[in-house]
Amino acid sequence: MVAWGVNFAFVKHVLDQLGVGAFLFIRFATLPLLGLLLLAIVFRGRIALSLPKREDLGRFIACALIGHTFHIAVVMYGMNLSTAFSSSLVLTSGPLFTLAILAVLGAERLRRRQVFGTLAACAGIALFLADKFAGGLSRAGAGDLVLLLAAASFSLYTVLVQPLAKRYGPLIVLSYTLLISAPPILALTFRDFLEIRVTELPLSVWVGLFWALVISSFFGWLMWTWVNTVRGVARSAPFAYLMPPIAGLVAWLTLGEAFTWLKIAGAAITMAGVAWAQFGGGAPPKETAQPNTA
Repeated sequence: MVAWGVNFAFVKHVLDQLGVGAFLFIRFATLPLLGLLLLAIVFRGRIALSLPKREDLGRFIACALIGHTFHIAVVMYGMNLSTAFSSSLVLTSGPLFTLAILAVLGAERLRRRQVFGTLAACAGIALFLADKFAGGLSRAGAGDLVLLLAAASFSLYTVLVQPLAKRYGPLIVLSYTLLISAPPILALTFRDFLEIRVTELPLSVWVGLFWALVISSFFGWLMWTWVNTVRGVARSAPFAYLMPPIAGLVAWLTLGEAFTWLKIAGAAITMAGVAWAQFGGGAPPKETAQPNTA
């Protein structure tokens, strides 16, 4: 969450310099290569052993298109229309979608504290955005509304990818979903990439790209998949509410974003909701039911 919280300010700066299309091209050209390189190092000439089985290929494709192609494209366009801080706030609605999906599928047994804690954290987010939404949807901004769709798609990906992560491990799942997701984005954004002058980019853009691509997008997703595998989606989902305070602090220090006492109160409620969902009511069950993946 620290890596992702800091990432909002980096990505906002890079988007301002490159534009959405060029950034997406660089991202989807770089990350699949990084994944394949790490696979080659780990498997040491036996990379064929990592290939997905035929019966799992459909789920790999679905996770790639939902979690990477669609989700990332929507996030970037939403962030381009919003601010770093608001983007982090809206995207933290994801756990609500995750818990709803899990409840419908019967994928994990949800405790009352998880539901109430998540709702309390959601109320904190509502306070964060109160000054925007007080003027109606027109003041809320298209970017924030687009990011709600991104949050829902990431939650769906988080649930869909769990059976694959348990069978193959996070590295294989991330590497091949990145590889599958790349062609549509590369085809659509190649012309945007050709319009930028790489040699004229300032150092701050290169630093932002390194953080956004390597630290956040690759190793951040790798660790998120691993955490969900060992802890369960329902337990890890509320941790997403840690992103807004981190993103807000970094945005204040680097981008000059200002915050009211109403936003600070919302942050406090959000953190309390996280603590309630994560640590209240005793330890979660060691085993949880999994959805039928046949």
